[in-house]
Amino acid sequence: MRVGIIGAGASGMMAAITAANYNAKVTLFEKNERVGQKLLATGNGKCNLSNLEFNMSKYYCADKEKLHTIFGVYSIWDMLSFFESRGMMVRSKNGYLYPYSEQASTVLDVFRRNLKNDNIETVTDCDITMAEYQKDSNTFAVMGNGKVWEFDKLVIACGGPASLKKNDGLTGFKLAEGFGHTINKVVPGLVQLRASDKTFFKAVSGVRCQAKVSLLADGILLGEEEGEVQFTDYGLSGIPIFQFSRMAAYAIEEGKRVCVSVNFFPDQEQKAFEYQMRLRYDYYMDSTIEEFLLGTINKKINQAMLKASGIKPADRISQLGFKKVWEFIMSYRNLTIHIESVNDMEHAQVCAGGVDFMQISTQMESMKCPGLYFAGEVIDVDGKCGGYNLQWAWTSGYIAGRNAAGSSTKSLEVENHGEEKHAEN
Repeated sequence: MRVGIIGAGASGMMAAITAANYNAKVTLFEKNERVGQKLLATGNGKCNLSNLEFNMSKYYCADKEKLHTIFGVYSIWDMLSFFESRGMMVRSKNGYLYPYSEQASTVLDVFRRNLKNDNIETVTDCDITMAEYQKDSNTFAVMGNGKVWEFDKLVIACGGPASLKKNDGLTGFKLAEGFGHTINKVVPGLVQLRASDKTFFKAVSGVRCQAKVSLLADGILLGEEEGEVQFTDYGLSGIPIFQFSRMAAYAIEEGKRVCVSVNFFPDQEQKAFEYQMRLRYDYYMDSTIEEFLLGTINKKINQAMLKASGIKPADRISQLGFKKVWEFIMSYRNLTIHIESVNDMEHAQVCAGGVDFMQISTQMESMKCPGLYFAGEVIDVDGKCGGYNLQWAWTSGYIAGRNAAGSSTKSLEVENHGEEKHAEN
């Protein structure tokens, strides 16, 4: 079986090695000079492989039941077995899985060694410009750099435009369209949000603090996250912001009014917080509002909040009065930030959107063109921060590669959800 794989990222390399292990003759195409370059930047260079806290709530896609089935075929434990059987130790840090060396280069070295040992032909510096199914020979023709290759099966694992320059990373979508697939709107995912109030953010730029953030569009709650939020000179960053940024991007595309509500005291129950602030008010009655805020949260945030409210730091609590002080301090539980845009694709860790998941089977095979398979980010499936997107790459790559080699994974599909399979192991 001759299998062609377009894209030598995480999912493409996994597909190539898997197909070769099932006796296929594999050719792997990569437009860059070397394979796996994007992998080196994952997890801040440490490569967050996956996460022990695995569940479907960590993913965005059109059919969670189908996704359950797919992860039942190739789970976290299968991924761990793959790497450990090839000599790479893995460590867990609060459930986040990394190579024991905490170097993404280790993961790439493992893949490169196996690509070589499995006699996989790797064609680099090759920009694939055309791929089509030839009915007369029942084969796929692939063209790049003026050459044409023919394959019995084809896997598109080109990834997407995230972290690349404008208009880069679109090859997979264009090829998929050529085979009749629908490409759902592609937007940046796991990316920063840009706020409209530049004055406030310039004052708090560089601050990091624990907070609960809520995303709203036209007043409707879309999601809530809690953790370390980072303030930049243009808006909001940090993992909690990344987790729902793709929802913000789609809402903005639809012309909705998007805002983020920030609670700077996420670990304080409302009644307990009110009681504590009332005691604080009485104690600081003869003090300034600046002294009242001393020892609460970051000083830069306090100063910016005061300026935004029109209250001067030297104003005394007794002069301001209970109502004004109370309204001010309660605003720390619900600071509304209007979002005008998300950062561009070049700053995103993944992209949302892509090849319609509903047009792909649990075998990762095209429902439009038999013998054509997809894997990785090119598909409209994306996960939250924490290794979930790489787990999708390993899983989809394995299934696509094995099926393309002619060894069906149909018998491996389980009715149990991925989480239930994990619990049994």
